[in-house]
Amino acid sequence: MAAVHEMLQPYVDRRILLGKDLVVLYEATQEFLVAVDPRGAVIGCGALHVMWEDLGEVRTLLVSDEWLHRGVGRRLVEELEIVATKLGITRLFCLTFETAFFARRGFTEIGEQIVSPDVYSQLVRSPDEGIAEFLDLAHVKPNTLGNTRMLKHLT
Repeated sequence: MAAVHEMLQPYVDRRILLGKDLVVLYEATQEFLVAVDPRGAVIGCGALHVMWEDLGEVRTLLVSDEWLHRGVGRRLVEELEIVATKLGITRLFCLTFETAFFARRGFTEIGEQIVSPDVYSQLVRSPDEGIAEFLDLAHVKPNTLGNTRMLKHLT
């Protein structure tokens, strides 16, 4: 997770991704997949966060600059979808600037009200910032300006 934290920092500095303390990354270790180069160095990562019984989020999807456009991000998303399917997740959410990348993977832009009022009333109780982003709550908007909320239905 230290390598993921190091890889994340330039994106935080450029305000592309929200920062995560190292302890938060360690707490979420089981959610992450990492890609490594032939030498074993981390070149990409992505996480699957379960939000509700049928809803998950692709989080912290990163690929090092040297490995962009070589299929690493695509493969990470594919593997996260496999994990999601095994967990019974039928919908995957992401909050991204990379809309074309996610659109090529079957994600579409969403508006509001994509969960029932009963589910909303449960999700809004979560302290998790990602769920607040999913719900498009006002207190996260300053950190998410310009990002697009996208969703994919898994088959």
